[in-house]
Amino acid sequence: MLEALYAHIDGHFEAHLDRVRRFVRQPSISADGTGIPEMAELLATEVVRLGGRAEVCPTAGHPVVYGELDAAAPRTLLVYGMYDVQPVAGEVWLVPPFGGEIIDFPPHGPCLVSRGATNQKGPLACFFNVLETFKAVTGTFPLNFKLVIEGEEELGSPHLPDFIKANQGRLGADAVYFPAFSQDITGKVILYLGVKGIVFFELVCRGGDWGGPTTRAVHGSNAVWFHSPTWRLIHALATMLAPDQKHILVDGFYDEVEPPSAEDQELLDRLGATFTPETFLQAHEVRRFKYDLTGVDLLKKYLYQPTLNIDGIVSGHTAEGTKTVLPHEARAKLDCRLVPRMRPELTLRRIREHLDRYGFGDIELIVHDAYPWAKTSIRAEVVQALIKSLRDFGFEPEVWPHLGGSAPFYLFTEVLGLPFAMGGLGHGGRAHSPNEYATVEGMRLFEKSVVNFLCTFAGGAAG
Repeated sequence: MLEALYAHIDGHFEAHLDRVRRFVRQPSISADGTGIPEMAELLATEVVRLGGRAEVCPTAGHPVVYGELDAAAPRTLLVYGMYDVQPVAGEVWLVPPFGGEIIDFPPHGPCLVSRGATNQKGPLACFFNVLETFKAVTGTFPLNFKLVIEGEEELGSPHLPDFIKANQGRLGADAVYFPAFSQDITGKVILYLGVKGIVFFELVCRGGDWGGPTTRAVHGSNAVWFHSPTWRLIHALATMLAPDQKHILVDGFYDEVEPPSAEDQELLDRLGATFTPETFLQAHEVRRFKYDLTGVDLLKKYLYQPTLNIDGIVSGHTAEGTKTVLPHEARAKLDCRLVPRMRPELTLRRIREHLDRYGFGDIELIVHDAYPWAKTSIRAEVVQALIKSLRDFGFEPEVWPHLGGSAPFYLFTEVLGLPFAMGGLGHGGRAHSPNEYATVEGMRLFEKSVVNFLCTFAGGAAG
């Protein structure tokens, strides 16, 4: 049956590409809401077209699309997805960012270059192509599917917890799967068993009793005798990280950080033979790492150290031309990536206490989103099924204990008590950047590998 399914993908791949292009051509920018309702309805329509039932479920923010495909199968897979994308304002693209164009994109060959191509509409659309393939070839599906597709992942999934908790009774499944491309720019498959947690917050410094303008920017000549909220915020930020950027100076920040578990150490020992850090420099167009380390020692920093990152600072005049002002307000947006055993609420409390201790009690801390890390064991059957599917195509995956990025998978492990797996063949890159892309042949491979994975997990034949 697998060969018949693969043949169907090859024979209908142009139509499959059309679906992917249709997905990415519909803007769905969660930051400002552009196209969000239309994208949610498009997804619901796709579920119904496959013979399932779908709901566009309102939240306090953007809706969650919930779908069910009942095949009366012994096993059920909950599929998590996201339909929102990052903004494109201020970016310079080779093609229109929502044009869904396929171009030759050296050195990768034919690629879909579009916002959402790899993060995350490309893999999501390809997953729908896989479902359609099963329906066309077999008349049914190998598993029952429950689809939870949110529209706020790029905002930190602030309202997904409400949906999960309110619908916990109907979200029973054997495991969770997140469709994603797993090949790097060299073709190597990297499989992640988890994610870091995150806190995303804003620090706001305004003029007040301590000094500085309180309601508006004033003439810059007044800096000789008025305090500057901008400088005050910069000095506050400078107390939080060592000048070499290698150590966070917030008291207690590392207290919950743990060394690798025995299972993680086993994975790290295997990675010693295959991990190539130079690939990451190349992919991100960076010339050197922060640490003078190599191999697994460097990888341990990536995996087991938390971060305190400034995402952006805004204050005063930033447009073209000259305008000398003393701003009345300065804002900085920051995120911390949390490693296993760190908890968001404790991290935020320590940052607040640090600011107060250094005399910056007037600086406001606004939390935008926060959630903990999540991990699944390599021994989980759903993970083993995914590994087997990759091996069936001749790829031995490089298995990492977790990813350096974040996703709300704790909702599945902690709230629903389910193991999860994420990945598949295929390559894409430049997420959150201009000229985001996914390779055309990678998408074809992704669909075939997911067909294999679903059949393997349905049959309990992971080994």
